[in-house]
Amino acid sequence: MDPLRIAIIGGGAAGGFCAIGLKRRLPGADVTIYEAGPRLLAKVAVTGGGRCNLTNSFRDVARLGEVYPRGEQLMRRALAAFSHEDTMRWFEAEGVRLVVQEDQCVFPVSQDAMQIVRTLERCLRETGVRVRLNAPVERLEAQPDGFRLEMPDRVGHDISHSRLDRESLYDRIVVTVGGTSREKLERLLPDGVKVTDTVPSLFTLKIPDAGLRALMGTVVEQASLALAGTKFRAAGTLLLTDWGVSGPATLRLSSYAARHLAENGYAGTLLVDWLDAPEAAAREWISATAAANAKKQAASTPPDGITARLWRHLLGRAGLREDLRWAELGSKGAARLAATLIADAYPVAGRARFKEEFVTCGGVDLSGINLNTLESKACPGLYFAGEALDVDAVTGGFNLQAAWSTAALVAAAITSGS
Repeated sequence: MDPLRIAIIGGGAAGGFCAIGLKRRLPGADVTIYEAGPRLLAKVAVTGGGRCNLTNSFRDVARLGEVYPRGEQLMRRALAAFSHEDTMRWFEAEGVRLVVQEDQCVFPVSQDAMQIVRTLERCLRETGVRVRLNAPVERLEAQPDGFRLEMPDRVGHDISHSRLDRESLYDRIVVTVGGTSREKLERLLPDGVKVTDTVPSLFTLKIPDAGLRALMGTVVEQASLALAGTKFRAAGTLLLTDWGVSGPATLRLSSYAARHLAENGYAGTLLVDWLDAPEAAAREWISATAAANAKKQAASTPPDGITARLWRHLLGRAGLREDLRWAELGSKGAARLAATLIADAYPVAGRARFKEEFVTCGGVDLSGINLNTLESKACPGLYFAGEALDVDAVTGGFNLQAAWSTAALVAAAITSGS
């Protein structure tokens, strides 16, 4: 019997990990990665600020939907097949020492993403996976006897020194491309495979308010954000920048509201709860602070976690003088201050890319996928993993975990049915 021939389209985290899993489970298989760019694992090299936040302990995750706004059901099955603990054991078995940070993010002890890249590249070499760089696939043609790849005229560089044959016939295809437009995905995939719109999912927000931007560098350890008129809310650390707002709270909100913001041209009203507390708690703090500091200036006694500069800004937003004494606040002033503390409104005027990382919302529609195998219902033999799927997550290692888990699930499904 001829060996099973498998092509993986996309040389990122999911593509590389799937290829390794396939060859380890089925050493006789012929596995080839087609990567459109000049190098493998380019995004892995920059993730986590170049330190590679490769997973999360999930200790603080009460419900998967909190961290996977799209694809919760699929991720429940994928994690059952290959969990974050499996990920940690896998990399540690390959010689990568890991550390779980206080925020439950998991990094290599080396704090060097290239250690993860080099580890995966070594495993690809050792298992005999063939890799073709600068080799974009434009179209997958499903035929009765397998799949053929349509390539552009230029021939890719094959780092395994094997000739690139555009007429090669493959028994299975795994698509793992990420950050691809709907149009490109639809052109790549056979007819009948449904694709949803792809839009950015992790980004910071541009806020044109000069007073807020003047506070660049200010960090609020626990704040919550919301988009006015919607149910989208997120909490966490907030960072004020020279263009607006960033930090985990902002990135989480951008993930939850990715489609809404795209549909509205990245415009809207951002509501900031600087205390991450209900209005009753804000009013209680104001009342108690005013009673205990009647003769002091309000500017001298900010809430815990609010810097003096930010506090002066918030007093101004509430229409209060910096030299106002607490005894002079009055009920109307107290009401304005409480409203500012828990629902400070700023116009949103666009988005900014989050560092070098780029995550998309959208991709192959999950309704057309067998969630137990990640095989296309419309096109047997065609599988998907990683960002090609309409699955994405908030920051914290969850997106890379989705890549590892879905890749492992596909590798197991293909080899068990071989």
